[in-house]
Amino acid sequence: MSHNFWLGEHAMHKSRLAGFIIDCETDDLRAGTKFWSQALGYPTKPPSEAEEGKYTLLDTGPNNLHIELQSVDHPSRVHLDIEADDIEAEVARLEQLGAKRLKKVRTWVVMEAPTGHRFCVVKPQRADFDEAANTWQP
Repeated sequence: MSHNFWLGEHAMHKSRLAGFIIDCETDDLRAGTKFWSQALGYPTKPPSEAEEGKYTLLDTGPNNLHIELQSVDHPSRVHLDIEADDIEAEVARLEQLGAKRLKKVRTWVVMEAPTGHRFCVVKPQRADFDEAANTWQP
């Protein structure tokens, strides 16, 4: 799928929906993980030391949507991630559509849609990204 879109100085890049992050306002992410793992029918992936207690990934397979639980200090909600091979180009494209950049966290950018919904632009998450992502022309 190819779309033409003016990006200013940014080059052609790719992006698509990566998946969903279940934000949990809790100190016990394990309880939320147990519920969502059983509710959605996906086992959990073993956490890395950096993720322990803060993030839990559900094992959805290499090409399915990424589903992750995250411990947060704001009210619980679900937000989506958009995966991109050029995060800055995708952020600029989304800003042209009316989104606002809120902050950079580690390797991703938190944004807000004109509708008030928060979402993140992240690096590619799924194995079939190159073949299946949208291509955006400058």
